[in-house]
Amino acid sequence: MAELVYRPVIGLAKTLFKAWDLKIDCKGSENIPPSGGAVLVSNHISYLDFIFNGLAALPQKRLVRFMAKESVFRHKVSGPLMRGMKHIPVDRRQGEAAYAHALDSLRSGEVIGVFPEATISESFTLKSFKSGAARLAQEAGVPLVPMAVWGTQRLWTKGHPRNFGRSHTPVTMRVGEPVEAPRDQYAGAITRRLRERVQELLEAAQRAYPARSGAEESWWLPAHLGGSAPTAEQLRAAEAH
Repeated sequence: MAELVYRPVIGLAKTLFKAWDLKIDCKGSENIPPSGGAVLVSNHISYLDFIFNGLAALPQKRLVRFMAKESVFRHKVSGPLMRGMKHIPVDRRQGEAAYAHALDSLRSGEVIGVFPEATISESFTLKSFKSGAARLAQEAGVPLVPMAVWGTQRLWTKGHPRNFGRSHTPVTMRVGEPVEAPRDQYAGAITRRLRERVQELLEAAQRAYPARSGAEESWWLPAHLGGSAPTAEQLRAAEAH
């Protein structure tokens, strides 16, 4: 079936990224299978992560179908685009339907994109992973492909204004080797192994990232890297009050 929406949206994204003069550094795209089903799993630090995850799959000529919260599909602008690109709406009250949809897509040879943290990490560190990605891969008999993005939080993230000017912002992406998801293994153990791989890729992306800004612009850096982003513990304490 012709991709009447997805490819033009990719073209628009590339045009915008060129206008913003983003410095995109992506390595490891060859780890995404050129055919057949796969679950692409990434950290989540920005509202734009799915676009960059999708760009990482383009060298393999793959279009990624992302699982995204159902409210995005109700928006008058994003809704028709998300449906046209065949992304998968997730209603957290009725997750079974989204799971079945994703499973069918995997079995038909699609690449499904999943953010197992479920929400954006405001500390810019990895949150705990939900096991849905591992269970999907197990049931469909497909590999998990871990990846990490870094720098996207400087463009648009939770609690900060958008930065859509000609910012020259670097964005670093690292895609790792596939992680197998055997049916005879516990999904929790596969999920822990997957999270470790994403953590390794995130650290690799951070090491490769160009020189950091001055202290006054360190909001996008996690505390353990000398930035002023709140720690996971601080965020949990704030939610408790």
